[in-house]
Amino acid sequence: MAPMPRTRRSLIGGSLALSSALFAAPALAAPAFARSGRPNALWGVQSGEITAHSATVWTRSDRPARMYVETSPSEAFRYAVRRHRGPLLGPSGDFTGTTVLRDLPPGQQIHYRVVLADPDDPRRTSEPVHGSFRTTPVSRRHDVRFLWSGDLAGQGWGINPDLGGYRVFEEMRLRNPDFFLFSGDTIYADGPIKPSVPLRDGTTWRNVTTEEKSKVAETLAEFRGNFRYNLLDRNLRDFNARVPVLAQWDDHEVRNNWYPGQLIDDPRYTVREADTLAARARQAFGEYFPVTDLRGGRAEGRMYRVMRYGPLLDVFVLDMRTYRNANSPGTRTEDPIGILGPEQLAWLRRELTRSRATWKVIAADMPLGIVVPDGATDFEAVAQGDPGAPLGRELQIAELLRHIKHQRITGTLWLTADVHYTAANHYAPERAAFADFAPFWEFVSGPIGAGGFPAGRLDATFGPETAFVQSAPFANMSPSENPPYYGEVDIDGGSGELTVRLRRQGGGVLFTKTLQPGRVGQ
Repeated sequence: MAPMPRTRRSLIGGSLALSSALFAAPALAAPAFARSGRPNALWGVQSGEITAHSATVWTRSDRPARMYVETSPSEAFRYAVRRHRGPLLGPSGDFTGTTVLRDLPPGQQIHYRVVLADPDDPRRTSEPVHGSFRTTPVSRRHDVRFLWSGDLAGQGWGINPDLGGYRVFEEMRLRNPDFFLFSGDTIYADGPIKPSVPLRDGTTWRNVTTEEKSKVAETLAEFRGNFRYNLLDRNLRDFNARVPVLAQWDDHEVRNNWYPGQLIDDPRYTVREADTLAARARQAFGEYFPVTDLRGGRAEGRMYRVMRYGPLLDVFVLDMRTYRNANSPGTRTEDPIGILGPEQLAWLRRELTRSRATWKVIAADMPLGIVVPDGATDFEAVAQGDPGAPLGRELQIAELLRHIKHQRITGTLWLTADVHYTAANHYAPERAAFADFAPFWEFVSGPIGAGGFPAGRLDATFGPETAFVQSAPFANMSPSENPPYYGEVDIDGGSGELTVRLRRQGGGVLFTKTLQPGRVGQ
């Protein structure tokens, strides 16, 4: 759960046509909507699912088109150009599509360009849209760098043309990461965007608006429109073209604090079943990110997965939303469902044991020890505020932590977002009510473009202690007053050391921690 504003307002006005101010801001240079005689990839390109020899490339057309991707080791495409035939893009997938590139060289910079062709006349093609990525290295000598954050366009703070849009993505692009871990709340389907919001100092925050962002998302078209909204920002499109994305979801892709089986009591909604909204959100998510398992609403597709980034790194992307039980006071002494569900927990235990990577990053869309309330009596995340022995969802996490210790699984750390501030929390058994685990770190970042909130309190069950925290002094502080946070992870190919830096847009490094390889706990 990412925090919601104390007052909720509906967006007045707005339409599919962008405001004239958007076109006036050079940093935004949004896609034009006028149709020409050729297809156009107006929404840019993305890459993901990077391995040593393959990658997935995404785009969206403005009309039916055949997708082609050309690759080369040369940015100018002067030699070794290969053409990969992709799918037909049509209305059933909202004109989005992915092409899997195969037989790529490992550990290399790959340049690609996407071309769309009219299916009735292949000579009528779009202007090429360029991108690049690095394939996964096979040698431990290759350094690895990635960034993470979450929570975009939340609490009514959208694309502000006066500030140049989502400028944090340009700052992150210049960090030259191997990939970006988008740690949930990639959209706010339950957060309408108003044309303007008054600020405390008497000035006004202005938003780009669209018709789909004028209300909470209920239809598939409205969920799709929420993903398209963020792609109006040129900073994000340029970032997507150069930095592969590893995306997970949390609650706001559907609605605040949702869980399976929930019946919605909110007058803004005509659809009352959270499961219905979740199915539509899941389809749109799969259409707008390069995640092939989720495309077309495939039943076997799942959000949780592992990305193996060479010998140094495995990233375990969790889904703490789809398989959870209902939010509650969290006082049960037995809880086999928990926040992961038994099947996902078994998968995570198995894959952590099998992993031979130096570092095993557990990418959680919610924190472990930070108390996240849901109303007056229920809780949204793992912790429920009782500092004693594990109860409720804590039981499942205790089982996982015990497994990591007893199997002597080295190099684990947790990364998360969700709570709209940045922090470094260290967990140790000597401070904990439950002591059968090895020490570990949990690093928190975000929001990347949403309201800032004060820091939450910690639950002592697993012995967390805050080494660093920076947060907003009051709830729903605007991104202009509380600039975005993001985290950076560097793994040195020579020593194997992993360094985490908590960063802030325009503010440099706020906190640094270096961890040593080969240890069960630290």
